[in-house]
Amino acid sequence: MKITGNTDEFIEMTELSYDSRSIFKNPEPSSLTILWFRADHNEFIIDGQTYAFSKNQIIFLTEFHKVTVNKKGETNYLRFNRPFYCIIDHDTEVSCKGVLFFGSSQLPIIQIPDEEIEHFETLWKMFTIEMKSKDNLQISMLQMMLKRYLILCTRLYKLQKQFPNEKNETDVIREFNFLVEQHFKTKHTVAEYADLLHKSPKTISNIFSKISPKSPLKYIQERIMLEAKRLLYYSDKPIKEIAYEIGYEDIQSFSRFFKNQEGSSPSKYREKTHSG
Repeated sequence: MKITGNTDEFIEMTELSYDSRSIFKNPEPSSLTILWFRADHNEFIIDGQTYAFSKNQIIFLTEFHKVTVNKKGETNYLRFNRPFYCIIDHDTEVSCKGVLFFGSSQLPIIQIPDEEIEHFETLWKMFTIEMKSKDNLQISMLQMMLKRYLILCTRLYKLQKQFPNEKNETDVIREFNFLVEQHFKTKHTVAEYADLLHKSPKTISNIFSKISPKSPLKYIQERIMLEAKRLLYYSDKPIKEIAYEIGYEDIQSFSRFFKNQEGSSPSKYREKTHSG
């Protein structure tokens, strides 16, 4: 079941059957995925490495992981995107930087202890019930439950894992991803992020071309657009103020950027979404 909000925020959860493999082929942009294996004998190839997962293990995937399923039993599947719940904004609560999704050189895996299984199962049941709700508090409730789920996972991961320091190319992309979340309102060029990563812009672009379907500049632009759309839809701020908030010194530059990306001006976009 998938719940989608007014600005394309979504959360999707289901209990995957034995033959549900195609769901991993096309991850949605800016999405994060949590898999809770409910049975033994699961075999995945992730970023070229073969993994065997057992019952009550949980793994955490970003849109950048390349996943092939060789063998899979029943699995609880949860996916959400940044507009629904931005883990960077909530880093102080869930400590996802370098823990669950970003920066780790190894695939994040936790094992639910026997004494914690009932806690996880109860939360999953509450999730399932709320996904069927139809009132205007549904998304807020689901965000609260997701936060709780991430906190439970983070606590276990901190107890069970060590964090290696080495970085491969996929980790560079995840670190770039994290930095964009932190600085997209003030830094709009690949060169600025390359400086933060102590690499050249060409090196960053080459890494993206090998691993990601999007260029680093496109990733920055999409993050700026996401924030612009959220502000245009959810706030009554003047467009000039929105432009300044996301790093544009004049409304003309912001309007040109927005129209190039969206095909309509910020004012037309606001009219269309509010009337629709």
